[in-house]
Amino acid sequence: MPGRHAKVIVDPAVADDVAALLRDNRKLLVRIRSGWVPAHKRHRPLVGVVTRLAATGAAAVAVFYGLLLFVAGRYTPFAVIMTGAALLVVSVLLRPRPDAEVERTHALELAVYDSSRRHEGRYVVRDQLDEPARALMIRAQTAIDQVMGSSVHAEGLLDDVRNAVMLPAQEWEIARLLAKLSELRAEHEEVVSEGLTPEVAAVAEPLAQALDSSQQAVIARVEALERYAGHVGDAERAYRARHQIERLSAKLPRYEELLAESGADGSSVPELSRLSDDADRLEQALRDSVSSAHEAFRHLRG
Repeated sequence: MPGRHAKVIVDPAVADDVAALLRDNRKLLVRIRSGWVPAHKRHRPLVGVVTRLAATGAAAVAVFYGLLLFVAGRYTPFAVIMTGAALLVVSVLLRPRPDAEVERTHALELAVYDSSRRHEGRYVVRDQLDEPARALMIRAQTAIDQVMGSSVHAEGLLDDVRNAVMLPAQEWEIARLLAKLSELRAEHEEVVSEGLTPEVAAVAEPLAQALDSSQQAVIARVEALERYAGHVGDAERAYRARHQIERLSAKLPRYEELLAESGADGSSVPELSRLSDDADRLEQALRDSVSSAHEAFRHLRG
């Protein structure tokens, strides 16, 4: 999965390479959405071309003149001129083209533009969301991050395959709905801000209620994700605690040995022995919390 709190959320059905291109170029997408279009053809700077041709021609002339000197038996000037020609050729070949970075940038702009047009409606830039929608998006991504970054997920104690499919789908659906909601809310507020006649107000009120109802529906989706993440958090704490108890239990014989050798009060031994009971209790807590997480996941799918 991509990094959480991504500023570009892409439909999971989009090919991975295209999705990565869109996610990595939010600023370009913002410009494209505002109406910017990259030039489809960009000519290489003439100065750079002329400079390379002139240097190549000069090197060729120097080589020709050097050969004439060699034929004439003037070996010292021949060596000097041929050395200079070689250095000139090397400098032409190794000199970085000043327009190379410009060309790479333009190629990237075209690739992002073409992908954004082909996949219009299948990605959401966070800049499309208004403040309430953005806050909900962050809550959803935080919950998903908690699940996907947990040890219980990494260890396969959860349904990691379904997590990898279902959670990106949930993230996309929430982002898609929030983008629509933000757009309609902005349009509604623009109309309302102009002042309404009683007749128009009677129509606008149900529309405002529809926006509120949609907002509540998305909130319910986000809260379902957060409940699932909460159960996963419980499982995570139990998993870590069990692991720590196991590490301490493995060292228990050394502690008992130390107590016996030092002649210390043996009353501590029973307390140390409780580690085994704690391990059993945490094992059960882990099973219970994982079971609760599975149940929350089934509810999330519904």
